[in-house]
Amino acid sequence: MKSGILNIYKEKGYTSHDVVARLRGIVGQKKIGHTGTLDPEAEGVLPVCLGRATKVCDMLTDKDKTYETVLLLGISTDTQDITGKVLSERSPDDPGLPGGAVTEEKAEACISGFVGEYDQIPPMYSALKVGGKKLYELAREGRTIERKSRKVMIYGIKIREIDLPRIRMEVKCSKGTYIRTLCHDIGEKLGCGGCMEELLRTRVGQFSLEQSLKLSQVEQIVHEGRIDEILMPTDRVFCDLEEVSVKERFDAFGYNGNPLERRHLTGEIARVSDGQLEGRRFRVYDSRGNFIGVYYYDRKRDRFRPEKMFLDREEG
Repeated sequence: MKSGILNIYKEKGYTSHDVVARLRGIVGQKKIGHTGTLDPEAEGVLPVCLGRATKVCDMLTDKDKTYETVLLLGISTDTQDITGKVLSERSPDDPGLPGGAVTEEKAEACISGFVGEYDQIPPMYSALKVGGKKLYELAREGRTIERKSRKVMIYGIKIREIDLPRIRMEVKCSKGTYIRTLCHDIGEKLGCGGCMEELLRTRVGQFSLEQSLKLSQVEQIVHEGRIDEILMPTDRVFCDLEEVSVKERFDAFGYNGNPLERRHLTGEIARVSDGQLEGRRFRVYDSRGNFIGVYYYDRKRDRFRPEKMFLDREEG
């Protein structure tokens, strides 16, 4: 069984589940999971985890993301993107709009006001569950239910091009941000409505668009027996964490998921003060360099405790 992470370029027309299903056939194994849904009409970076790396799926879902999107002003839809049912139309150059006709300057000022933390109401056409049912399932039944707003963070918005009624933007944001809803909210604030016309995800954490591969490319690489060349090792996801190793005679402690004491570890870590260790997380390896998992320091008990294990016991 192969383990690691593939940086997939999801093409239009595929759901994230479609990508996983195709990869199961291409790679020839069942244990595969994706790291965050992209709408069928959206394109771009979709990290996919294989084998033991599926344990990192939730951690990658939590990563910050970057998108390029096209906001189409003047049209509001039930899905908040161009594929939905049109609910209202109003030209952005209509002088009768609440704030007057939309100009480039007004649009830029409005968009900049969304940078920072803001309360976003998830769209009805989303995979969030309420009462055990996904919102989009309720929406398809013609039902609309009240959704609680939640705080999301927009780290930055760069306007790439304005050619009203279209605005092309690059958005850097936190997990849980709906770009469709951001487009909708900007349109509402400008008074003419708006929806998302295009979406391209260009980055998820350290996974970039430039390094992503289409399914056809992956299929060719697998056919040539070179899949190991494109599989990112699981521990690379945690390259921002300090690396520590277990002494050989204590390897079994790591394999069994036991808390580790300073004396179990090699290097300078044994001489670092409690205060310097507090709140820190580490990549832990056995004496042979095999990645065991992510540990955090428990100051109260002066122990390093496992947060997530990645090494199968039989491998040890």
